[in-house]
Amino acid sequence: MSTNTPTTKANHHISLEDRHGAHNYHPLPVVLSEGKGCYVWDVDGKQYFDFLSAYSAVNQGHCHPRIIDVMVKQSQKLTLTSRAFHNDQLGEYEKYLTEYFKFDKVLPMNTGAEGVETAIKICRKWGYEKKGIPTDQARIIVCGQNFHGRTTTIISFSSDPDAKGQFGPYTPGFESVPYGDVAAMRAALDNDPATIAGVLVEPIQGEAGVFVPEHGYLKAVAEACRENNVLFIADEIQTGIGRTGALLRVCGDCSCGGHCEQQETYVRPDILILGKALSGGAYPVSAVLADDAIMEVIQPGQHGSTFGGNPVACAVAQEALEVIRDEKLTQNARALGHIFRAEMQKLVDENPNLLTLVRGKGLLNALVINDSPESKTAWNFCLNLASKGLLAKPTHGNIIRFAPPLVINKEQLLEACSIIAEVVREM
Repeated sequence: MSTNTPTTKANHHISLEDRHGAHNYHPLPVVLSEGKGCYVWDVDGKQYFDFLSAYSAVNQGHCHPRIIDVMVKQSQKLTLTSRAFHNDQLGEYEKYLTEYFKFDKVLPMNTGAEGVETAIKICRKWGYEKKGIPTDQARIIVCGQNFHGRTTTIISFSSDPDAKGQFGPYTPGFESVPYGDVAAMRAALDNDPATIAGVLVEPIQGEAGVFVPEHGYLKAVAEACRENNVLFIADEIQTGIGRTGALLRVCGDCSCGGHCEQQETYVRPDILILGKALSGGAYPVSAVLADDAIMEVIQPGQHGSTFGGNPVACAVAQEALEVIRDEKLTQNARALGHIFRAEMQKLVDENPNLLTLVRGKGLLNALVINDSPESKTAWNFCLNLASKGLLAKPTHGNIIRFAPPLVINKEQLLEACSIIAEVVREM
């Protein structure tokens, strides 16, 4: 069995991080220096398939030339004004984004966690000013095993002991129910609905191990929210922008490949949170979208960001979304996702002692290793994949997430599948 042992050159960079950086991540021992499309190269020139895509931020592929060209051109012209002044990119971007996703308004931010915090603030303020919830009594229902970021407020409703432990006191006002359980969600909404402002849901729980709820779950949650005058908030930071074979995962399992408001499976959230691939991984860009009746509760001085809506972000995000549309990456994710899961299912069927199941949608998938979350089997699996030229990362101990850039083609995908199969045979 092969392993991915760092070279002297790689160890130099790893030791610098270890000595001078906070130890808040546990990366694979690979030091990358270049990326293009679905490939990355390490400091020694070794080529890898990237099957993590920066946690689905690089849907358009590494260093997409159109996105980089726009970023460079705008950076040479104007990078930042703050929101103290108007700039000639923001209004065009806001018009473009709201029309692309069909909402009235957008509040631009930078990171995914900022987007979630923004949605929480909008939701609470709507609860007080529009629904009439008594001051400081607004509640938001969340789901167990969620991952929405790592700010103090967000980890307050996390069930991950690593994310949450020893960071209290925690922010009140959140209640958790089991993910995918419609009855539990309805029961929570029936408990004093007059004080519930919103429900925050990931359409697929990526960090938890690519948990896909049963068909109809999102629609049932949205209907329950509307019955109780509660806002349905969709965190599509990881699942959005084509990753799951639809422009948004809340589009469901339809075959539209994009905007599907006319499809019965479409679930329109009251608040939509986007990030990651909104910029193709080239720049930190996030956004919160809602209609006027919700977004109008935010007035000057009540929320903002120095970098939110900066000219570079606006230009980059527009081009990133144009790439998704022009190159039909949503459709590619859907088609290749079926092929990938079929290939992985063969491995699961042939190797039950090592593999338990494969699950996912589009090109967001996971293999569950037949071992305990405390074991090193999934970690060693990923080390062996890296030694053969494919990068993936375990989550929750015994689950391996596979999420290549959506620009990958069928030939490349099958080559990557053969690498996974080779590691399975060796282990």
